[in-house]
Amino acid sequence: MAAAAAAADGAEEPGMEAEAQELPLGCGGGGGSPAAGRSPEGEEPREPPQASVSNGGDEASGRELVELKVIWNKNKYDVKFCLDSTGAELKQKIHSLTGLPPAMQKVMFKGLLPEDKTLREIKVTNGAKIMVVGSTINDVLAVNTPKEAAQQEVKAEENKKEPLCRQKQHRKVLDKGKPDDVMPSVKGVQERLPTVPLSGMYNKSGGKVRLTFKLEQDQLWIGTKERTEKLPMGSIKNVVSEPIEGHEDYHMMAFQLGPTEASYYWVYWVPTQYVDAIKDTVLGKWQYF
Repeated sequence: MAAAAAAADGAEEPGMEAEAQELPLGCGGGGGSPAAGRSPEGEEPREPPQASVSNGGDEASGRELVELKVIWNKNKYDVKFCLDSTGAELKQKIHSLTGLPPAMQKVMFKGLLPEDKTLREIKVTNGAKIMVVGSTINDVLAVNTPKEAAQQEVKAEENKKEPLCRQKQHRKVLDKGKPDDVMPSVKGVQERLPTVPLSGMYNKSGGKVRLTFKLEQDQLWIGTKERTEKLPMGSIKNVVSEPIEGHEDYHMMAFQLGPTEASYYWVYWVPTQYVDAIKDTVLGKWQYF
């Protein structure tokens, strides 16, 4: 009876091992003889065969493998894969190779690869080329960086630069000091443009300059002792300004008249309460939304 009990115990062990045995990736379902799941007594259990790159697969599994050439983003992968796997399972394998999530894959074999059919059903043969189109999540995020973040990066770079009022080209004008006849400033307040020209300011040559806003003609007149330039508002590409260090109630301001910074027309000692109104008038408020 002891011998019979030992025989019964021995009959249960292989069944338990067979139940824990995993099938190759994408080969679903049961199948295979019980002997295929056993390990000889005293030996470690064998790892189940897996679909793999180049030399993957195990003919002893009893499952027919097919050699594929997976092509994605100029990369080529030689893969042996179970012929009875579905398109969805192949996508999982492609994910492990490329990092491309299945939901973002477009897999092509004689048209769009169906996810619910096996490779055998769609007549995939040895050496078949599988084309994959799609972008990784990191690629998508890189392309779709929010504009606000990009603008913040630009501002951060600008903040690293030396303040304009310390640069040599501006210092020679600012060192003359505040003009005696400059219009008074009101700090912390925003006002509409006055009905009279803004006067008493300096240009980059240190000469006196005045700004007249001809709204009915949609023009900005920049007047000096020698001449007056009449500029259409639409011809001004940008308006930049910065508070003058030590005199933050006044700004230095530039009107961009061409494609580069070399075309800036600088005006110094602009009262701070008119800065926003000047930008709104020249550029249009839509620039700030």
